[in-house]
Amino acid sequence: MQVLITGASSGMGREMAVYLGKMGWDLILVARRSDKLETLKEELPKNISVSLITMDISVAENAKSLYEQVKDRSIDMLINNAGFGIYGEFISIDLDREIQLINTNITAVHILTKLFLRDFEKKNRGYILNVASSAGFLAGPLMASYYASKNYVVRLTQAIYEELRRHNSKVKISCFCPGPVKTEFNDVAGVNFAIKGIDQKYAAKYAVDRALRGKLIIMPTFIMKSANFLMRFLPGKILTRINYNIQHKKED
Repeated sequence: MQVLITGASSGMGREMAVYLGKMGWDLILVARRSDKLETLKEELPKNISVSLITMDISVAENAKSLYEQVKDRSIDMLINNAGFGIYGEFISIDLDREIQLINTNITAVHILTKLFLRDFEKKNRGYILNVASSAGFLAGPLMASYYASKNYVVRLTQAIYEELRRHNSKVKISCFCPGPVKTEFNDVAGVNFAIKGIDQKYAAKYAVDRALRGKLIIMPTFIMKSANFLMRFLPGKILTRINYNIQHKKED
């Protein structure tokens, strides 16, 4: 079995690679930082195949090129993990940085999901795990673009899941929607979470195990599952006001 993981040099992607490697999966690891990929490779089991690809998939042509490089390698699972957030008022955030976020969090996920899904459908097997966030169910003042990007990933995954179900396909697609996780995300986004983040090793194992079982929406904590349930009963404007106050606390 072979898996391709984007954003594999740190955080959730790294921990998913470690976990799947211990399970005996061959790995194709993609990230921008070759030094961190090399360090990770040294820590992985020696009895598996590990391929490293240094690439910035925020460039759409690079995402397409990545698929072309690996399409003949009999990949069984795609994990779209690469992504980042930016904190600040929408009017103030640098536009070019924001476009990079959209290209990473949305465009690359869309391209890779579509191209690999076509191959998986031909084989009638395979797994796609799209890493989103609990943010994918809300509007996010002060992190507007990040929340919007994760909404896209959640809704895209849900729609594809239903299409596959109606075709009686054996291809499985899942969306991982955790709350805060202890990764580099905070430093990149420039925030401090008000809620304590969960352990990334636990989160990675939880996500992979449930994706392999074909679960659609994957949430690793009771708190986030409960919050997601309760949100259904509140008007959108109220939720957005509440979320603004939560986001504002991240500056502290």
